[in-house]
Amino acid sequence: MAYDIQTWIKVAAFSGGGMAMGFGAIGAAIGEGFTAASANEAIGRNPKLSGDIFKSMLVGQAIAESASIFALVIAMMLLFTSFPQNTMTPFVLMSAGLCMGLGAIGSGVGSGFPAGAACKGMARQPQVSGRLTTNMLIGSAVCQTPAIFSLVVAFILLFTDFSVRPFSPTWAAILGAGISSGFGAIGSGLGGGLVAEASCDGISRQPETATPVTNVMLLGQAVTQTTAIYALLVSFILMFKSFPSTDLLAPPMALLSAGICMGIGAIGPAIGEGFAGRSAVAWIGRNQKHLADLTRLMLVGQAVAESTGIYSLVIALVLIFVV
Repeated sequence: MAYDIQTWIKVAAFSGGGMAMGFGAIGAAIGEGFTAASANEAIGRNPKLSGDIFKSMLVGQAIAESASIFALVIAMMLLFTSFPQNTMTPFVLMSAGLCMGLGAIGSGVGSGFPAGAACKGMARQPQVSGRLTTNMLIGSAVCQTPAIFSLVVAFILLFTDFSVRPFSPTWAAILGAGISSGFGAIGSGLGGGLVAEASCDGISRQPETATPVTNVMLLGQAVTQTTAIYALLVSFILMFKSFPSTDLLAPPMALLSAGICMGIGAIGPAIGEGFAGRSAVAWIGRNQKHLADLTRLMLVGQAVAESTGIYSLVIALVLIFVV
């Protein structure tokens, strides 16, 4: 049975909206559950602070929830917005939904790590509850940046007129852009959360180390975000570069593969960098006199882990500009 373009647009909008909210609900729910579990543990250790811990839990859960709210916004737009009736629109809608849904996973989970650590730290060191809350907010906010990258890409996809470009290979570039930023956000959200978790734990153990611990946390988190930036760069190239019309299958597959390569290739390096940053921040909180050595070792270790993300970026660029 043949379907008209309007039917395919509805199919893509409904599917994209379902993927946006379906995938988008995963990370936030896990992060919020982790925060609540840590809050219960903290109250069990120090019931007198149940009120403060409860408030901190709610704040942490609210931040973790923001990634799923981004996904909800995109899903609602896909379901209730009228889109242009052209052959490119179904690919745009599917790509936008997939991008935002996948992009919310890592940020939701990652934001739960510092929130949980802050709750447990309050039970251990009530006098630094304010500093723990501040550190949690900063660390959790950084974890949300990959989800914001995905939101930006989804908005660009939805509000850019791709109909003036040749159908092939533009359809593949559009899908590749959503896949790149969607998958690319997962690792950075998780890696940033690991570093921020260790920061909250370190401050609760040694409050006098709060300043160096926070500084190194931000440095470590910045490195974990770089692979998401690579994925965002590839998405921008795929969305904004004009590609010549072709009837061949290889050129569109090269563009689609570029997005897949960079998106999936960004996951592992960011998580690995998060492990390196978490360990360094945790031990700075316990042994501040070795701050310089630990920071240097962290950066070297993260640089080595970063290399695989750079390899993915190189191959993605080769697929776009050379093959």
